[in-house]
Amino acid sequence: MGRRRKSDKLTECRIQNKTISVNPYTILDDKILAAVALLQAGETVAFPTETVYGLGADASNPLAVQKIFEIKDRPNYHPLIVHIAAASQLPVWAQSIPDDAWRLAEAFWPGPLTLILQRSGQVPNEVTGGQDTVGLRVPDHPVATTLLRAFGGGIAAPSANRFGQVSPTTAQHVHDKLGVMVGMILDGGPCRIGVESTIVSLVHGEAVLLRPGRLSVEAIEDTLNKKLLLTQPISAKVRASGMLNSHYAPATPIEIHPADELWLRAHQLASLGYKVAVLNLSDNNKCASSAEITRFQMPLLADEYGRELYASLHRIDHANFDRILAEAPPATQEWVAINDRVRRAAQGTANKTEILVRADNR
Repeated sequence: MGRRRKSDKLTECRIQNKTISVNPYTILDDKILAAVALLQAGETVAFPTETVYGLGADASNPLAVQKIFEIKDRPNYHPLIVHIAAASQLPVWAQSIPDDAWRLAEAFWPGPLTLILQRSGQVPNEVTGGQDTVGLRVPDHPVATTLLRAFGGGIAAPSANRFGQVSPTTAQHVHDKLGVMVGMILDGGPCRIGVESTIVSLVHGEAVLLRPGRLSVEAIEDTLNKKLLLTQPISAKVRASGMLNSHYAPATPIEIHPADELWLRAHQLASLGYKVAVLNLSDNNKCASSAEITRFQMPLLADEYGRELYASLHRIDHANFDRILAEAPPATQEWVAINDRVRRAAQGTANKTEILVRADNR
């Protein structure tokens, strides 16, 4: 975890629009205990992880878990990830745990890796979407760690947003989208990774990548000393968070274009009166901002881009742009998760884009 720097700020929690300081490094902090009390009472608590903010409820309480689906407007067949404090809790939530799971847990937990395993008998159907599998991970954030240790059980927690929309990477994002529907929002500052965890299924004797994330395929394969399957066998089809083609979508329609077409399209839309936001990667002299076009210069490194992506999409939505044009990220291994999120976000706004295109052609 590393030594806490003097410049680190106290974390805060919002309780229905009230802001109260809480120290995440003290397990018995009274505000953490207040969050634990809410979870024990069957209420929801939003909290930060290293990836995105999660909307949490007691994973062993079906009625509490149901509140997550109601707040997010999430389909009840879409499974949740259970967050636990340590790998030692795996047998509580999973059974027939393969050796590969223990290897990956030892190598990458706490961290941005979710393992799909055979569920134990105590996992409610509400968590798994009726499947015989469950997603588990140990997050790497001081607030999440403190909360999980104080709570003592598993916390089911998808991203703290409306289903299918852009994930939150700050407490303000959660407050803006979910507001007082959440029992408490623990504010741990911006998430340092910014994209969701890598998901690997280890059921049916296969190691299968279900969702790319910050943790690379190469790192997982090196640990397992074997290749991951990148598609699921038909006989082993497993549903997991973030696997829908349309997901992570902002309110503003997104198009993806290669660098040499990006600004041509931007000026075309601007000439039609659209207010355009451009997520730019290349150093291009033709890409200056104008009255109708605003350039958002994105980081050139994949990890830094991931940290900025959702925050940029939230800012653009708040600024009421008509269209987002994203420069296609590089097609290299370190950019796999970014390409996945940008593609799904664009797919999630495809209908809005089609409506605008039809309007363009009138």
